[in-house]
Amino acid sequence: MLSGRRLDLLDPTPVDIEIEDIAHGLAFVARWNGQTQGEFAYSVAEHSLLVEAIFARLCPNVPTKWLLAALLHDAPEYVIGDMISPVKAAVGPGYELLDDRLSRAIHIRFGLPAKIPDSTKKQIKKADKISAWMEATQIAGFSLAEADKLFGKFDSVLIADLKIELRPPLTVRKAYVERHYELLELL
Repeated sequence: MLSGRRLDLLDPTPVDIEIEDIAHGLAFVARWNGQTQGEFAYSVAEHSLLVEAIFARLCPNVPTKWLLAALLHDAPEYVIGDMISPVKAAVGPGYELLDDRLSRAIHIRFGLPAKIPDSTKKQIKKADKISAWMEATQIAGFSLAEADKLFGKFDSVLIADLKIELRPPLTVRKAYVERHYELLELL
């Protein structure tokens, strides 16, 4: 890692995980395999910031630790990349196991339980789907009908004022790290 840490992907330990490495990796990993409109690729870091913001709206009184979990929901992708769901399924259970091991180590590193409660995970997944709907319609060229079919319908008032902004990777990296530290201060 850029921090100088050596991360064993098959047996990750929390002491080898740094937020700066996560933010850097995610800021340079493109969602939608880079197939989005705009001057910059839409990164997993930008997506994670949006998911956390949507999750906060879905669950306005949620404890801060779960906001942090939402921000970190795709954190393993800083080393294993972002794969579309059909590819993950084709790779099989090995990918899911690797993702789970990394997630657990990341959660422990930042003071979260290794396993996030199912009810919280479900709400983060809902925010993730809403984010995907926004991405599809705002930067990936999907019609509203296509996005509704793939990602489901929801109360659009929830996100009416949110707009996806494509920013340079180093700007997104900084925003991700700053949000992480803001949440840690609130714990």
